[in-house]
Amino acid sequence: MSFQQTYDPFGNPILSTLLAALPLLLLIYLLAMHPWRDKEGRRQRGIGAPKAALFASLVSLAAAVLVLGMPITAAGASFVYGALSGLFPIGWVLLAAMFLYTLTVVTGQFDVVKESIVAISGDRRIQVLIIAFALGSFLEGAAGFGIPVAIAGAMMVGLGFKPFQAAVLNLLANSVPVAFGAIGTPVITLGAVTDLDPNRLGFLSALQLAPFCLITPLLVIAVMVKMDGKPFRKVLEVWPALLVSGVAFTLTEYLTAAYLGPGLVGILGGLITLVAMLGLCAVWKPAAPYEEAEPAASAPAPSRRLAPMAGGAAAAAAEPGRTRGEVARAWLPWVLLTFFVFLWSQPGVKAALERPLAGIPTVLKFQVPFLHKMVYRMPPVVPEATAESAVYTLNWLSSPGTAIFLAALVAGLCLRMTPAQWKETVVRTAVRMKGPLTTVAMVLGFSYLTRYTGADGILGLAFTRTGWLYPFFAPLLGWIGVFITGSDTSANAMFGSLQQITARQLGLDEYLIVSANSVGGCTGKLLSAQSIVVATAATYEDRQEAAGAVGSILRAVAGYSLVMALAGGLIVMALAYLVPGIVQ
Repeated sequence: MSFQQTYDPFGNPILSTLLAALPLLLLIYLLAMHPWRDKEGRRQRGIGAPKAALFASLVSLAAAVLVLGMPITAAGASFVYGALSGLFPIGWVLLAAMFLYTLTVVTGQFDVVKESIVAISGDRRIQVLIIAFALGSFLEGAAGFGIPVAIAGAMMVGLGFKPFQAAVLNLLANSVPVAFGAIGTPVITLGAVTDLDPNRLGFLSALQLAPFCLITPLLVIAVMVKMDGKPFRKVLEVWPALLVSGVAFTLTEYLTAAYLGPGLVGILGGLITLVAMLGLCAVWKPAAPYEEAEPAASAPAPSRRLAPMAGGAAAAAAEPGRTRGEVARAWLPWVLLTFFVFLWSQPGVKAALERPLAGIPTVLKFQVPFLHKMVYRMPPVVPEATAESAVYTLNWLSSPGTAIFLAALVAGLCLRMTPAQWKETVVRTAVRMKGPLTTVAMVLGFSYLTRYTGADGILGLAFTRTGWLYPFFAPLLGWIGVFITGSDTSANAMFGSLQQITARQLGLDEYLIVSANSVGGCTGKLLSAQSIVVATAATYEDRQEAAGAVGSILRAVAGYSLVMALAGGLIVMALAYLVPGIVQ
């Protein structure tokens, strides 16, 4: 039984928009604002992400079936489809990343890594810029899928950052690279759904992102200083690092997008920024030290940190005077991670990995029953009625998660891990990830349900009715898309065509408006429940702490996300009306 999405079920755009927004607003309320008291009688806000996603899904399901007329089988299938997509590939990436990190902790090698990073700079502000911003940008450009937040977040906790702080700072630092994602996939997707030149879309995306790229290092450090309760002068003390990192990333991103296309923007941006920061640290250091802050009263209790196994390499981890060989050995897992992830991202390698291996298929595709080609997107969201595909793909070999897992296995063999260490790594990872994987599945189930019911289309059309103000709201459409899906690529596939149609109707530059969707999406990444869950899974060892921290982190980043989205709207407005010649 087919289902045609309805974008005005009440015959009243305002009521229809409120209906579509209700499950999303409920999710935010439950995650961040719902009051309750713990066992000690203390007042808390926000319930666990799995429960919040389940309640929001039930409301969305009821609205879809009772108001929009969606068959209950299709609605249920869309939730299951999303939950499975949460487990693979996203959950698989997160599990593999945590396995590699735990491996380095169990063997004691992360202590050596920590020492080497401190040797580059003992200043926590510089460490954030190197790990969260520079390295995170490179990993986003190479792989995406939450890998930057997972890897960088775990590394920062290992360095002594509090889990709450590490999660927030990594979410902020990871915002701007998301617009180009892994190998330019979001921009390439925009070109595919609109039939526009992806190179020009990439150039205009980089142009709109330039102010954000410049200011993000400053924002990240300012938030860190604020969280630590220190004066703003602590931000100004590292202005050379802020300038170098911001300018290096901005120029690299702009020039790469302008002359090389969208594919290498994140990779080169992160790599050159990393090199620039290492070069700066060789000749400069902050004049005043930055002491570690006391735990903030408003932040969640810090998670227990993983301890190395007794008798392993950690036995001498705290000893000074490391040799170059010891340092190289400790960094080997992370070098292998970078190599495997980058290798897996190459189109030729990816194509080879998706061919049958010794007669065994490496890509399994399953059409989702009751959903595949049974839900139709309707005009004006798309130019003509289009049956939505629902094919679950299990690319077990070419998945970025597999690349990370193989890197971990090779690293373990090179480090000559004992059977006891392998067992300890597996057990710790499994215990730690049980809760986060459930959460990711529930959140993605809700996201897919929202998409297939057509609620996303209702919200999108609400913005198209703003007339000449539409350039201001164009990034907000991408913002909502990423909040719903957790992916800038998915948001571009969802709203790219709608942005193009609206731009043509209003006589606006379609390249500018369509690219604004991807730029707005990167600001929405901060608020995405999927992203926050990945961040908590990477930084909190205790699953209950991780589940409880989702609401706190959401409250912490919500304001920044909204302000950045509104600022993006002002930039698009200026490019559309004040300096239109730039985009011609």
